[in-house]
Amino acid sequence: MNKFLKGILVSSTMLAGLALPHLAQAADLTIALSNPVNTFDPHMTASVGTDLSVLSHIYPALILRGPDLKLHGSLAKEWSLVDDNTWRFTLQDGAKFSNGEPLDAEAVKWNLDRVRDPAIKARIASWFTLVSEVNVISPTELEVKTSAPYPAFADQLSMFLLLPPKWAAEHNPVNETMSGGPYKVRTIVPGESVVLDANPDYFGDKAEFDSVTFQIIPETGSRIAALLSGDVDMINGIPVTEIDRIKQSGNATAGAVDSTRSMMIKFNTTVPPFDNVKVRQALNYAVDKEGISKALFNGLAQPSLCQVLTPNYFGFNPDLKAYPYDPDKAAQMLAEAGVDLSKPIEFDVPSGVYLQGTEVAQVVASQLTDIGLNVKITELEFSVYMNKYLQSHELSPISLLAQAWPTIDADGLLTLFAPGNNYAYWDNADFGAALAEGRASTDPAVRQAAYKKATEVMCDQAPTIFLYAQPATYAYANDITWTPRGDDWVRAFDMHPAK
Repeated sequence: MNKFLKGILVSSTMLAGLALPHLAQAADLTIALSNPVNTFDPHMTASVGTDLSVLSHIYPALILRGPDLKLHGSLAKEWSLVDDNTWRFTLQDGAKFSNGEPLDAEAVKWNLDRVRDPAIKARIASWFTLVSEVNVISPTELEVKTSAPYPAFADQLSMFLLLPPKWAAEHNPVNETMSGGPYKVRTIVPGESVVLDANPDYFGDKAEFDSVTFQIIPETGSRIAALLSGDVDMINGIPVTEIDRIKQSGNATAGAVDSTRSMMIKFNTTVPPFDNVKVRQALNYAVDKEGISKALFNGLAQPSLCQVLTPNYFGFNPDLKAYPYDPDKAAQMLAEAGVDLSKPIEFDVPSGVYLQGTEVAQVVASQLTDIGLNVKITELEFSVYMNKYLQSHELSPISLLAQAWPTIDADGLLTLFAPGNNYAYWDNADFGAALAEGRASTDPAVRQAAYKKATEVMCDQAPTIFLYAQPATYAYANDITWTPRGDDWVRAFDMHPAK
């Protein structure tokens, strides 16, 4: 542990006043979000923690992923893989949207056709590039054919929400809604709140809360204060240093679970010196992952085992071991690499997005400086960062990044590093071949073996500094119950009034 890390004094800012008794009604639920809803069109967003979490109350899904991280039927009662390239779904009978439109196989087909229509330019179109044909067998039977095996298709559908076709033809789903889910919209105040009422016509289980409010509270301290004063019932993304204080208030519980989101330092391997694998490996030895976890996260951040997959993912490789902290070896490898380290190395850090991200970046920068790098941190608004990352494709040589894939399948997350992928900034033919092998089969054993190869290549070639699984921190009032989950979904129908 270097002197910078040893010197960290983690302190929490005490909020003024004592916590008041919780006042929220059991039939009404208020959830605080740190970011506003960007769009109400579920096909134009892939943001699970905000947009899709809110929209999952309004629009139905064929399949949902429960707090146990397993798939559960919703509109689809049953689904099966008929052959390697054919899926069949059996739907609930008599389901309808609030305007009376049938929520049937024709509606599902229309949604799958819409999201694949190039004219729509759906944000999630890439999820369905393998879908080649959608056939309606009956109002409650649907068949989906793919151009190649798509073993994670059912998992991907757990993020796919359904619009009413006729209504969508006459309205703008970006800022208008028509429910088919457990709740319907009462009011929307852009950037401030979304208020929902229970939908009495919902085909599924009756909503347990009469109303649900999503309140946008960007500042962490303000979210904690709102929970302790009884203004909100659930918050997440809190510093681990606040967990004990919230629990000691007597009005709420707090904690953390391992998330499916991996934190890393991403290398832009298209620019020197990070086109040199020995440099990338050296920097993995230079960073003290265990020390970061203990000093910044009270040990709640599990160091990554030389891969971006966490243990919940299908395809996780339990045989890999983390690069140990060895700054002397790191310095020796840099010397052997013979690269020019005299120039400043830009380090992009998105602000206000990742849990204690600024502090992590400072520790990493200090430890890289210790082995001879000249690191310059540049903090960016998240939108600016994402524009550099994906639009202009000019990401700095190193950047702080966290990634997850809600299918919890290696095929999703590892594809972000595949040759030719816009997210990758790395091109490795062996890695790409292993991914292709895993994608070409529906046999779990064949897929697991392929992803074992892929993760071994990635560990050795080190396109990132593998850091840790970001803790999923949370707190909720005593008058509700909830099973914490690590995959970003925040849904009222996973919560219940306390008995």
